[in-house]
Amino acid sequence: MSLCSLLCQQRNVLRKQKHWEKVIMAKKRKRTQERERRKARQAEGKGTAEQHSKRVLKAIMKERLLEAKESGPRLCVDLSMADHMTKKETSRLAAQIRRLYGANRRAKKPFWLCLTEFVMGSSIYEECFRMNDGFSNYLMDTTQESYLDLFPLDTIVYLTPDSENVLEDIDPKKVYILGGLVDESIHKKLTLQRARDQSLQTARLPIREYMVKTINTKNYHSETLAINQAVAAKKNQGQ
Repeated sequence: MSLCSLLCQQRNVLRKQKHWEKVIMAKKRKRTQERERRKARQAEGKGTAEQHSKRVLKAIMKERLLEAKESGPRLCVDLSMADHMTKKETSRLAAQIRRLYGANRRAKKPFWLCLTEFVMGSSIYEECFRMNDGFSNYLMDTTQESYLDLFPLDTIVYLTPDSENVLEDIDPKKVYILGGLVDESIHKKLTLQRARDQSLQTARLPIREYMVKTINTKNYHSETLAINQAVAAKKNQGQ
């Protein structure tokens, strides 16, 4: 075999080798692109499913709240005691109302919420709108009127930690009142005296029976709950 023929064969081998290398690289790129496309489709499908699930869940929660409005128990937050709170406490109360709404909205058997004596221009009114995004869209009632003007006296139960009556069950025909005081504002028997002055039934959450007491920084046992914790307490009892 001549030198010329040998060189030609080597060039042919190199040419074929480069060709196959290009083919292999092209196949690798194609497989990589296919994997990326599959991941993108999966991510898109997952995102759509999650978005769909959120829409469905939101619709279910809305339906439950509207059912509570028609036939469920009422839970009113009495906001008539603003003069007992500092500006800081008012801000904390506005935050508690947001958490109360969120916890109740997620409950399987929610209350229909109402803020009473929610006076336009008051400090708690301003704080609720300042601190809570979308507050005007909350599915609940707000009124400047007192609960005394809205409901028959025999249907009202004022929830106070100083009551001797333990609330074991929720009566859908009753209207439950929570005093709008933050947990730091422990005014001894204020809500109990208020209920007595108005000739109302009273009840307390079964904290002593079902919950472990904790020592606070002032070294005394506290059975006063934040208003959002009050709803959570009843949820934990299966309500």
